[in-house]
Amino acid sequence: MNILGLRATVAITTAVLVLGLTFAKGLFVTSQAEHTLTREIGDSMTELARSLAGQLDQTMWARANQIAALAQIDSLKDPAVAQATIDELKRRDPTIAWMGVTNRQGDVVAASGGLLLGKNIVTRPVHVEGMKGLFVGDVHEAVALKGKVPHLPGETPKFVDVSAALRDAGGTAVGAFAVHYSWDWARTTLRDLTASLKGREGLALYILSADGSVLIGPDEAVGKPLPLDWKTEGWSIARWGDGATYLTGVAHGRGLYDYAGLGWTAVARQPIRVVEAETGRLRTTIIVAGAVLAALFSALGWFAAGRIARPLVAITEAAERIRRGENGVEIPNVGGSTEIGRLSAALRDLIESLTNKDAALMRLEDIAYEDRLTALPNRRYFEQYVEASTGGGGGAATMMYIDLDGFKPINDRLGHDAGDIVLRQVGGRLATIFRDDDVVARLGGDEFAAVLPRQAGRPAPDTAELAARIIAAVNEPVSIGGEAVRVGCSIGIASWPEDSAEMAVVIRRADEALYKAKRDGRNRAVRWTPVMAAADAAAE
Repeated sequence: MNILGLRATVAITTAVLVLGLTFAKGLFVTSQAEHTLTREIGDSMTELARSLAGQLDQTMWARANQIAALAQIDSLKDPAVAQATIDELKRRDPTIAWMGVTNRQGDVVAASGGLLLGKNIVTRPVHVEGMKGLFVGDVHEAVALKGKVPHLPGETPKFVDVSAALRDAGGTAVGAFAVHYSWDWARTTLRDLTASLKGREGLALYILSADGSVLIGPDEAVGKPLPLDWKTEGWSIARWGDGATYLTGVAHGRGLYDYAGLGWTAVARQPIRVVEAETGRLRTTIIVAGAVLAALFSALGWFAAGRIARPLVAITEAAERIRRGENGVEIPNVGGSTEIGRLSAALRDLIESLTNKDAALMRLEDIAYEDRLTALPNRRYFEQYVEASTGGGGGAATMMYIDLDGFKPINDRLGHDAGDIVLRQVGGRLATIFRDDDVVARLGGDEFAAVLPRQAGRPAPDTAELAARIIAAVNEPVSIGGEAVRVGCSIGIASWPEDSAEMAVVIRRADEALYKAKRDGRNRAVRWTPVMAAADAAAE
């Protein structure tokens, strides 16, 4: 082989090697990045929609409870007292468009700003339903108040209604305490939430009525049905009416405590091009870096080929062994010219860098299976583990579903940061209780689960004793800002294959046992039995 041929061979081989590795890694890394980024943005859209739906339900629940409490005040049956109370409430709460008190016949005997005072509204739902008990009415227009409500000039006002019965000593309804809340409060909630998320390119939020019509959103969409599947909660990649594709998160309002909600749905969307742009930039960076490396190494090979023929054989042989997947092989630090030493060192660094990237990718995969808050395995890992450990037949396992009791009041009273502290503490306590081959995971929210595989020749775990330890550990107080708070937990238990040969059925039965534990008074463990299934069937 002459010098020119050797130089060309070295240059071409080096360029192909570097470019090939770069393109392969680039395709793999960007593919994984696209999946991860899509999932993260999709999850964030769902969480954003849930946050919006939760804020709407929280506001309506608070208002419904406020009106229900005010209606219990006996002196409000006196029009003069009612009028003074209404004036003060209206002054303090700008979201109240109109507030009034009616008598048994539906006559308005006290009203904010004198609007509708003396009028008869006996046929209006706010009176009719309010006489029956606490009433929360969905969004509607109020033509009678058009132009009369100061903060909504020049348009037909929209309201949500809340009313409650005023009762005499015998419990008979003698009138109704009624409020029209301006729909502007929902718009304000939407604007505030959007303002806190500046930098989210193309982000749009919608509020839908129970029938799927847009209550709040872009002007051109209001009053029209949303052109996508809004009944399924979670995130998806959907093509909208404008022909563009969006990552779309959907969450349904489910009410709060004794407030059943109005069936509203919150939708958050962001263009899929956001993900494509990020992965495109990453792909371009990798390709450019690969091209630069290819040019560098081919140039080094071209000029050094005359002096590296002999050491190159050793380097090539080592590279071939690495390519074949042999472990423990390194590029040799051969003697010779400085250029040869630099080339061997550079190749060593390249292999090490590629190995580190593989390790980093493995770490990313570990992160994908870990719940970030508690450091426990997440739902994805748990489901795959259960399928892998029980899908081949043989063996046995015990399934435990664990749900915290009294967690939501802590979240509501002390905030989500306090709730996160409680979840981390509970996760840490659970991790210390189970055996090495058991898996305990956080499924989401305040819900945990554990699977206890039983190997042949090993005794079954004492689930009663284990459940008692779990309950005792969870019941230990958690210190938050100097305050000791406590939560309990309810546990549902089922066994495979004793309770069913199908693991999906066992999981469902553990969930049924959990809910029975909740019904029986919480902070206890219940094991599923066939009697429970018979009782459920009889109840149906």
